[in-house]
Amino acid sequence: MCGMPSAESTQASVHEPDPVRPTKEDEVAAAGSELIGGPLGRRALLGASWWTPVRVIALVAIGMFALGLVQKAPCYNGAWFFGASSQYTHACYSDIPHLYQGRGFADGLVPYFDRLPGDMQYLEYPVLTGVFMEVASWLTPGSGTIQYQEQWYWMVNAGMLMVCASVIAVCVTRTHARRPWDGLLVALAPAAALTATINWDLLAVALTAAAMLMWSRGRSLAFGVLLGLATAAKLYPFLLLGPLMVLCWRAGRWRAFGTALGGAAAAWVVVNGPVMLFAFEGWSKFYTFSQERGVDFGSFWLIMAQNSDDPLSTDTVNTLATLLMLACCAAVAALALTAPRRPRFAQLAFLIVAAFILTNKVYSPQYVLWLVPLAALARPKWRDYLIWQACEVAYFLGIWLYLAYTTSGDAHKGLPTDGYHWAIALHLLGTLYLCVTVVRDIFMPERDPVRRSGDDDPSGGVLDGAEDVFVLGPAARPRRHVAAQFDGPPVDWGRPGPTGGSL
Repeated sequence: MCGMPSAESTQASVHEPDPVRPTKEDEVAAAGSELIGGPLGRRALLGASWWTPVRVIALVAIGMFALGLVQKAPCYNGAWFFGASSQYTHACYSDIPHLYQGRGFADGLVPYFDRLPGDMQYLEYPVLTGVFMEVASWLTPGSGTIQYQEQWYWMVNAGMLMVCASVIAVCVTRTHARRPWDGLLVALAPAAALTATINWDLLAVALTAAAMLMWSRGRSLAFGVLLGLATAAKLYPFLLLGPLMVLCWRAGRWRAFGTALGGAAAAWVVVNGPVMLFAFEGWSKFYTFSQERGVDFGSFWLIMAQNSDDPLSTDTVNTLATLLMLACCAAVAALALTAPRRPRFAQLAFLIVAAFILTNKVYSPQYVLWLVPLAALARPKWRDYLIWQACEVAYFLGIWLYLAYTTSGDAHKGLPTDGYHWAIALHLLGTLYLCVTVVRDIFMPERDPVRRSGDDDPSGGVLDGAEDVFVLGPAARPRRHVAAQFDGPPVDWGRPGPTGGSL
């Protein structure tokens, strides 16, 4: 009949629920939306106009990235070159222009193959990041003063990193299909805008975000390949394989994990193999440098060292940091197997990377980029996310003011050592706070924003709704999780019904 919905459209409405409205379920998002005209309507959520969530969030991410470039303007206009202290007082420092000449790109040296002058000897970055840096040098004009070339090199890298930032925002937006607007957490992250062009970490973060998207779509091989490439750009992405293995163990999805592991190993070998074979000494510099590097900025190890008359040796710190990290890995594994309901992949991915950051002997300010997309997927709650971001912004300012203090001579402009220790503590407490909220969500799934809206594990791919086959402890029982009409907590099909049977 005319005007009556068809059977197909009725069925589609049952199986294709509306996206989650952040302004309806999150009081901070609702309050913030008043600045742009109030909560989102149904048409905006469904993408009825050209302004779909993906397009809006991508443009917001580009806009925030551009603001981060503006924040670096004082350094671009001279502080990088003419004043060691002023690049810190303006909080606009970046490794990129300094390493253009310092790592041989200005002289046309080939990374890993050509020896550098000075103590560094070889480029101390993973291979794929080295390729990224080399490509940017090819696009940099080779004429003019060295300052002019360094400005161009930074700008070329900024353009390439902006693409990475857009990829991250889009991938997070598409990972949780019913929660596209959670991508705004990534796009609007102030700490990400401030640290995006300090170094080249966004390349590995973008590849990791793309890998998470592929896993959420059930594409295990693509996930593995992208994660292997991410690990070839930065070390931390391989950590995600640990929690994924334990979750696949609990769900009995060994085939998917094996495919992912094989893809990751193959991609890493393809990138690293040729350099390992023909320039092993240059290739290994990243790993030996990481091992030999002493206690450095941002870690609790630095607070201990600067308050001790007999600080621990580098070898001792390496051993203790490794043991701490292994303990955290064991804790995450136990959490995955004993939780009353199988944790979401994004939750454990966030926890394991956060553990690495908290226990590591160095925390550079751009490392916050590693956690930004994982935090948005693990705990999409604006209040908690902004508390953590505020702590990271405070640390960003604290480290540059501390360096200004140490480089300003007798003037002592900036933050003294004790003040910097408080900035480190604030970063550590902010990250720990977000970890605690994620762990609480795991033990109390009804408080998890993702599961409260009716999903099981939208970033989990083959794990989403899967039946548990192996658990530990009395709190966890094998069960199958199915979303209950997308408007409440998932149904536990393993729970006895009123008559003693299964629901």
